[in-house]
Amino acid sequence: LSFCFFLLLLIMVLCVVAVDGTEVEGYSKTEGAWIISLNKRTYSANTAALCAIKCNTESSFTCRSFIYIEKDQECWTVAANSKTENVLRRSSTVFYEKNEYLLECVNGIGKDYRGTKSKTKTGTLCQRWTSSYPHRPNITPQTHPLADLESNFCRNPDGDSGGPWCYTTDSNTRWEHCNVPSCSQECMVCNGVNYRGKISTTENGYTCQRWDSQKPHNHGYNPSTLPEKYLEENYCRNPDGDPRPWCFTTSPAKRWDFCAIPRCTTEPPTIIPEIECITSEGAAYRGTIAVTETGKTCQSWSTQTPQKHNRTPENYPCKGLDNNYCRNPDNERMPWCYTTDPDTRWEYCNVTRCGDTPGPDDPVIPPDEEDCYEGNGSSYRGVTSETVSGKKCQRWSSNTPHRHVKTPEVYPNADLRRNLCRNPDGDRAPWCYTTDPTVRWEYCKLEKCLVRPSGTSRPGPQYPSTATQTPPEENCKVGNGEAYRGPTSITVLGVTCQAWSAQTPHSHSSFTPETHPTKGLEGNSCRNPDNDVNGPWCYTTDSNKKWDYCQIPDCAGLSCGTPAIKPRRCFGRIVGGCVSKAHSWPWQISLRTSTGIHFCGGTLIDPQWVLTAAHCLERSTRPSAYKVLLGIHTERATESSKQERGLEKMVLGPNGADIALLKLDRPVLLSDKVQPACLPEKDHIVPSGTECYVTGWGETQGTGGEGILKETGFPVIENRVCNRPAYLNGRVKDHEMCAGNIEGGTDSCQGDSGGPLVCYAQNSFVLQGVTSWGLGCANAMKPGVYARVSKFVDWIDRTIKTN
Repeated sequence: LSFCFFLLLLIMVLCVVAVDGTEVEGYSKTEGAWIISLNKRTYSANTAALCAIKCNTESSFTCRSFIYIEKDQECWTVAANSKTENVLRRSSTVFYEKNEYLLECVNGIGKDYRGTKSKTKTGTLCQRWTSSYPHRPNITPQTHPLADLESNFCRNPDGDSGGPWCYTTDSNTRWEHCNVPSCSQECMVCNGVNYRGKISTTENGYTCQRWDSQKPHNHGYNPSTLPEKYLEENYCRNPDGDPRPWCFTTSPAKRWDFCAIPRCTTEPPTIIPEIECITSEGAAYRGTIAVTETGKTCQSWSTQTPQKHNRTPENYPCKGLDNNYCRNPDNERMPWCYTTDPDTRWEYCNVTRCGDTPGPDDPVIPPDEEDCYEGNGSSYRGVTSETVSGKKCQRWSSNTPHRHVKTPEVYPNADLRRNLCRNPDGDRAPWCYTTDPTVRWEYCKLEKCLVRPSGTSRPGPQYPSTATQTPPEENCKVGNGEAYRGPTSITVLGVTCQAWSAQTPHSHSSFTPETHPTKGLEGNSCRNPDNDVNGPWCYTTDSNKKWDYCQIPDCAGLSCGTPAIKPRRCFGRIVGGCVSKAHSWPWQISLRTSTGIHFCGGTLIDPQWVLTAAHCLERSTRPSAYKVLLGIHTERATESSKQERGLEKMVLGPNGADIALLKLDRPVLLSDKVQPACLPEKDHIVPSGTECYVTGWGETQGTGGEGILKETGFPVIENRVCNRPAYLNGRVKDHEMCAGNIEGGTDSCQGDSGGPLVCYAQNSFVLQGVTSWGLGCANAMKPGVYARVSKFVDWIDRTIKTN
């Protein structure tokens, strides 16, 4: 009998565990999440699969989800899920939800429907199944215990051919069917931003290109970097707020096309209108302001004169496009409208912001200090927006992909702007929600500041010396420290670690020298046997704290793209940018005439090679006509760190592209003030909306900072958007990229040509663009254009090796 029971248990485990051993079939997984529910039970389990079995066989209540804590070997079965209860963030927990309870559509007649619809087809609220008023039911949770008749949700306990139904709260109507869509029905709500169907053919009959492919069309919608957009397979999607879902096509002659997806007949999601003021981006604003911030009258959304457009009430039926009132139908930074001035296509509106909270895209000029945090980081106001595992942070004002209450309105003093790392709730370090739907939150990629003696200036992050590169097995970590084998054996709070082989004060079996013989668990030193993204940890000798993380410094020293002096990274709508911190962009070079006059920028990518724009070399084909200055901050170049080099060779880019390589007459001396930028991966396309930075000594048009290196940050604009008729009208080629603020205000300009456009990723700055051209400087709807460096990586490598 015991053998049969064991065999049955093994079969159940095999049925719920996926191939990789971490996913559980039939469940959606979210790391770092926790849910509070009155109906829950706790069990011991050493795998998530065993926990799923506990949930599947739960007899005390209907189990809709479970929480698994591997380090504690705890399993919590829960009656609720994220559709009915708030999800909280909690370290080292994994939240699994049964997929059948997340569906808001029906298969067949919907006998297994377990969603949360609670209104009938006529909009009448459903009566609770346990209630006897106004109707005495003959179907109850007692008569149909397996039908999940909880609350007042629509169900089909008796197999009605019309689908889910409920008793109503209208005394004149005993029961009525509910308007629950079919899971096989292909339709979209509103403009299809949340469409998750499987249509993969466009309205003109083209087959869709896979989102993870760059052939035949290059694009910036990468599923791995935009997980919140659900860019699956080659299915039609709407990642940028267009009138309806679309896709790139497999035809080289047709870059992209809209998809013909009908609108659902079910009611659209309800919103709470904001009438007098706005929160976040103002998507819910339904007030009557109809004048732009410069006093221009708004054009009616339903008319096409003087501005022709597709932001119509028909294309955006859920956005309140009434009359000519200011609205935000397409996720701009605040409400706007087309204007009745033929010379001004559109402008933002001056709508009052609720309370004193800053706008999500208000200019961010970080303080003049290193990008590290003190204490628990509650006072951190830097610009890092990346987690320890390299995930992009979710905007604090957004509830996609993770619903939460940590908003700028709830925490007005926490500076919750954009998607910047912050610590609004007093955690141990700055953190953020991530854009990965499967990972709710993570701590950020930030170092703790060194403790400074009283009376001294603030020091930088705790970087180890770069004189010798310490190998990973010494007392520093590489990445998340999975290979760390150093001697540290105390936690971040100073508590001594428990030996991995010991079972007191904490009993455990998941991580021992026997279960993980290759993970260095011989003593009590901090280790990372489970590949925790936050780094090494240990069980503690504190009986009240089972485990905690350890403070292990990074082994990374100075290398490409990691300046010793952290840049300010001023970002947002700051007219003309801001003056850089001296030597914070150490790859920036000044390209000069032989007489010393600055006229272009460039980027150091190798001790003897600089990348610049080809058009910067039009004045002469002789290398002796130019020289390069490095290690300077002012255009006067009086710094003692200045290095001057002549040119040995100039190599223009292939096929007339606006890019060129300069070989210096001798290598430069690398230091904390002269350092190369990193090159991107071949053919990498920077995702739309990525924050990038340009620097230069170019024309400032009266915005200040003349003669000093300036910087400005703005988002990348996908070529598909940049080539719209209202913007650059098809002028941008595949080997080029756009970046800038659509409404203008900041941009590269004359004198910045050839300089770098760098984007921050994986804790370093990567050279993604070379400043090339634009229609004017900082003009509205005319972003700057840059040579896309990833398209020239092979040419760069080949040129350097053969010259």
